[in-house]
Amino acid sequence: MSVTDNHIEAYVWAFLTAFGVASLVVGLCVLLARKYPQIWARKEGRHIHKKDVTRLGGVAMIAGFIVSLLTHPDLIISSTLWGVIIAVIILLFIGLWDDFGKLGWQQQLFFQIAAALLVFILGARIYVITSPFGGVVEFAQATVPSVIVVIVWIVMVTNAMNWVDGIDGLSGGITLIGAGTIFFLSVKPEVNQPPVGIITMALAGCVLGFLIFNFHPAKILAGTTGSMFMGFVLATLAIFAGTKIATALLVMAVPIIDALWVIGARMMAGVSIFAPDKRHLHYRLLDIGWTQKQITLLFYVITLGIATIALNTRTIGKAVTIISVAFLLMGVLFTVSKYIKEEFPEKNEL
Repeated sequence: MSVTDNHIEAYVWAFLTAFGVASLVVGLCVLLARKYPQIWARKEGRHIHKKDVTRLGGVAMIAGFIVSLLTHPDLIISSTLWGVIIAVIILLFIGLWDDFGKLGWQQQLFFQIAAALLVFILGARIYVITSPFGGVVEFAQATVPSVIVVIVWIVMVTNAMNWVDGIDGLSGGITLIGAGTIFFLSVKPEVNQPPVGIITMALAGCVLGFLIFNFHPAKILAGTTGSMFMGFVLATLAIFAGTKIATALLVMAVPIIDALWVIGARMMAGVSIFAPDKRHLHYRLLDIGWTQKQITLLFYVITLGIATIALNTRTIGKAVTIISVAFLLMGVLFTVSKYIKEEFPEKNEL
């Protein structure tokens, strides 16, 4: 069936509940951090903020997301959705561990894989992948290739979002655009998945409730907790929405391609691919004089443009777009890195 008035009310209810709870918890977290800054705020490593900013944004988003889902009158919590909720709670604890303690990349990766595997076991499946160049790749319901594809997809998007979360408003804005894209996919007549629309609106609501406090200068940060949450849920929703991996890949093209570039650069430098540094595009643009607001706006415009193309093109169009965006971003990254190496050798880390 197509979207009805009842469905619209369900979407609005999910969005407003998540938004309200997330906004409230953000306010409480900011007040808590101001009263106890030595506990709840952290400034170290590669973070660019000049003063302590609390990293509890992920707690607020997860609270809004889960409350919205569990209290929604029209949403039946299936075993698959329980898998997502439990996985998000796992990410909450490991994210907080990293935000306020020190969690190695090996432990983070282990728990990310465990969370993705849990979602698979409880029902998230990729049965078919449509090739951008024609044809399909089919998987049996519980074969090893299917497990691998689900885990690799979820872990890849989770880490790409975690890595792009380097300046104010960036990861939240990309997630909001991604959620909107998946929402419009889920309500298309040929897909027709109102439950996915409800979950997506819950994600959009909680992210917006956080994002209005995260624009530069940020009053609160997503932290590892929040960035992993956003990437994980986006990746999972892409599976739920009729396995729209190509569309989600397009929307996430900027952070994913940036992550692949950085991995390649780290390998060439002989360091761990998980070693934190400032090789990412947003840091490079900061190095050559761009402001945080300018960089964020650039990423928003690119992501929104790609999302529009993704919603209005078929498979071959998506393939052309992915390839074009990949070459464009690689060219920008190479040019900016070369410029920094020549003009700002003290900032060059390649």
